[in-house]
Amino acid sequence: MKHLIAPSILVAFFLTPSLALLDISDSHPLDGSVGTQSIRVNAFRGMVSIRDNNVLSEWDGILDYKNALLAAKLFSKMACVLAKMDPSAFPTLDDIIKALDHKPLKHYPSTHGLTYTVLPGRVKNLAQYGMSIKEMCRDVPTYFVQQQKEGSALAINPDSCSEVQLLSFLGLSICGEIPGL
Repeated sequence: MKHLIAPSILVAFFLTPSLALLDISDSHPLDGSVGTQSIRVNAFRGMVSIRDNNVLSEWDGILDYKNALLAAKLFSKMACVLAKMDPSAFPTLDDIIKALDHKPLKHYPSTHGLTYTVLPGRVKNLAQYGMSIKEMCRDVPTYFVQQQKEGSALAINPDSCSEVQLLSFLGLSICGEIPGL
């Protein structure tokens, strides 16, 4: 029995580092209508990372499906925003994976016209939202945004809005003045 344990320990010792090097996420570059979106899906962690180099609305984003959280770094505002994702309004992780693989979907969840407004007061502790969000937002002020009810009239200057578009089914407006800017 002792002779079987030693080889098993050696196999585990040498195999573990190689398994750590495996990337379980898929990377899917997408061409946008202006610029390019790069999207990385890590289904194991329930995370989607977005990089949009659109010259008119450059942004980075994270969709954290396990915590139902959206984080977006808006380069035009030099700020990050955090929002709770409404599961009924956002595409599922499977919807995004299927769209990236160019598979037909039964439906595209409609989020065109979703509007979020910036809440006053900065987020103090980004670490509580995970390392990915902390790293993305570390050098800029971060604020919570709140989804507005559909059909509610907003007294917001439309020039204060930043548009965020992911694929054909995730369009958001983030509106309001960023305090201190």
